[in-house]
Amino acid sequence: MSEMPLVLIAPSLLSADFANFAQAARQAAEAGAEFLHFDVMDGVFVPNITFGPQTVRALRHHSDAIFDVHLMIVQPERYIEEFAQAGADIITVHAEASTHLQRTLARIRECGARAGVSLNPATPLNAIEYVLPDIDLLLIMTVNPGFGGQEFIPEMLRKIARARAMLDEAGSDAWLEVDGGINGATTPLVVRAGARVLVAGSAVFGHPDGVRAGVEELRQAVWEAQERV
Repeated sequence: MSEMPLVLIAPSLLSADFANFAQAARQAAEAGAEFLHFDVMDGVFVPNITFGPQTVRALRHHSDAIFDVHLMIVQPERYIEEFAQAGADIITVHAEASTHLQRTLARIRECGARAGVSLNPATPLNAIEYVLPDIDLLLIMTVNPGFGGQEFIPEMLRKIARARAMLDEAGSDAWLEVDGGINGATTPLVVRAGARVLVAGSAVFGHPDGVRAGVEELRQAVWEAQERV
């Protein structure tokens, strides 16, 4: 098996055609995207409602991608086992939504998935300082979660860079993922700041020339960023 690239692409189904998720999943895989990102919203933690474990289970038969399930819901610990059984490879919970975060992360791993934790823009990095050994992925939200198509918050570049330093200093192998306003223009900025997984919705599924062109545009932006380092 070939070595995975340094920066991975995670198309978000939030921006895909909800009536054609299976086609969207196949298109993302054919374009070379390594992840498929599921934004699970409950209408309570964020002001939107999307989908649940049934969607993950249905698409598991249509894609070999890494299923990256982002739970933007209250009391996420109630649904960990169900999402893991549905086929989630990574389950990410919000530090703001889980009262007993370390226990929740441990439970994700017990269920056979990789454990991720996400931070909203206003949440400081010290919220996860003492659970670094328990995470496989750290997701920095670069917009306030709830809706796709929002503009990237520039101040988050400092947060990404500090998160990169925190992980490196701890000797953590956790992926550093960013989500929100990722496109051809913002990709070089977040990659140079240290991001290693890019969640992109409208930049991929809303690209005027199709999904493949959207993924390739991000790849080109990644390559240009790495060339300048």
